[in-house]
Amino acid sequence: MPTGQGRIVKHRTVVACSAALIAAAGLTACGGSAKSESRPAAAPSGSGAPSEQAPSKAIADAEARLGIPPKPDPATQRRYTAALDKISREIVNGKPERAVSRGRSTCGTIHSFPQDHAKQVDLTRQRFSGATQFTPEQAEKILQAVHTHLCPKN
Repeated sequence: MPTGQGRIVKHRTVVACSAALIAAAGLTACGGSAKSESRPAAAPSGSGAPSEQAPSKAIADAEARLGIPPKPDPATQRRYTAALDKISREIVNGKPERAVSRGRSTCGTIHSFPQDHAKQVDLTRQRFSGATQFTPEQAEKILQAVHTHLCPKN
């Protein structure tokens, strides 16, 4: 076996181990332990428990720095999903939360690549495609719906 191929195998092992460590750290940071399931999903309003509110504020702050807006209110979500349904019924496909999540991530793309519209369109196409592959023309319309309804300030 040439020495170059040995390096490739070693590199793949290092990459796989690193990915596993990052995933484990992410689960730990998100409270992925079995104990967290026995706690209520949210602290009762007015409790003022800083330990319960700190992680969501930290996440919201990090998302804001990345150009990811907060989750939309129900009326905005309805308008957004209706706009996507006009493009193709396959985009939302009965999963509005998934469409919102992908849209919020797309806002991050708009924020990260403000001068590269082609990249925004391509990443939008990739993000929203799954079982159904969307065309660049559809991705352009999806991007516009995201921008209009979820992150007009980006």
